Amino acid sequence: MTKRRVVVTGIGMISPLGIGNEPNWQGLISGKSGIGRITKFDAKDYACQIAGEVRGFEPEKWIEKKDVKKSDTFIHYAIAAAQMAVDDSGLDLSKCDGERMGVIIGSGIGGLPLIEEMHTKLMERGPSRISPFFIPGLIVNLAAGQVSIRFGCKGPTSAPATACATGAHAIGDAYKIIQRDEAEVMFAGGSEAVITPLAIGGFSAMRAMSTRNDDPEHACRPWDLKRDGFIMGEGSGVLILEEREHALKRGASIYCELTGYGMASDAHHITSPDESGMARAMLRALHDSQLAPEKIGYINAHGTSTPIGDKTESNAIKTVFGQHAYKLAISSTKSMTGHLLGAAGGLESAIAAMALRTGILPPTINYEVPDPECDLDYIPNKAMEKKVEHVLSNSFGFGGTNATLIFSAH
Repeated sequence: MTKRRVVVTGIGMISPLGIGNEPNWQGLISGKSGIGRITKFDAKDYACQIAGEVRGFEPEKWIEKKDVKKSDTFIHYAIAAAQMAVDDSGLDLSKCDGERMGVIIGSGIGGLPLIEEMHTKLMERGPSRISPFFIPGLIVNLAAGQVSIRFGCKGPTSAPATACATGAHAIGDAYKIIQRDEAEVMFAGGSEAVITPLAIGGFSAMRAMSTRNDDPEHACRPWDLKRDGFIMGEGSGVLILEEREHALKRGASIYCELTGYGMASDAHHITSPDESGMARAMLRALHDSQLAPEKIGYINAHGTSTPIGDKTESNAIKTVFGQHAYKLAISSTKSMTGHLLGAAGGLESAIAAMALRTGILPPTINYEVPDPECDLDYIPNKAMEKKVEHVLSNSFGFGGTNATLIFSAH
């Protein structure tokens, strides 16, 4: 049986670089940093006092004012990014069969800001002050649930929560649903908004985050010898995936084709990565796409700017690609956006689609002192104009959960 082909016809991006596809893409290719001092709370007593905050987001532009307080920010971001993706795709939802449309949008952590807010109310004013919308406002699946309600998606709907691999798993799972002929259109991606006292405090306690507080814009520096930890970001990335014939029939503008998906577990450690798991995910994606490793032209890497993570991913790339690893263009766009946790795979898949469409590969900024243990081409500091046919995107999460996607020129 011939596999049904799946294409990307719409993207929606919200990140510290901006709200919408154009400001994000222009920020990425110009090497702009979205990292700054934390303004959402007073972080002066925290080891890490910097993050990639989304600035200027007005939920009322996307959600009725009366409904804004009924859900957490990660849900707001998901709804807005989904609307952007629909608008970008040109889909006329009134002509789509709702039973053939689905949603897979996940979150790594979910509604932590709302949890913190309601806990404060409980402690200060008692249980009567807890909102009746508290639970549906915070649980991870309500990003997908709210999008499905808004757009009338009555097909497969789900919400992975696989830490930093969430967005990639969501897109890969949605791709397989369309391949199996269980849907024609899928909203897929991730959303995250946890720049909060507890989250920043928790990751700081793990010593996972950069403490370069006096120089926020240069703090996230994947593969640089002086990297000292990741920077948290927030936002959402949502893709519209369509069965190819469905897209062609309506005359859709196609970004690219999704051709490969691989997932694997390290079975090693809850936070420390293992290169064999990363390599298995990439190999499985290549097998799924039926592509030889030499066909990949660009990798949007996980590249979090942690000392161990960057080295481990570089080694995994060498294991999979051999000598071709040294011919690959590789970059970490997290150097500009920070790490969006559960939304990272969604945003970075949108970036992969844009790279295929434009022939421009975003850089890794702040790459100043090469690490001899990370010796590949990380597109240092300036975007590269290079037309590639196949792009690989990596997302790896706590618990050793790994996801790799391959996007191909259509």
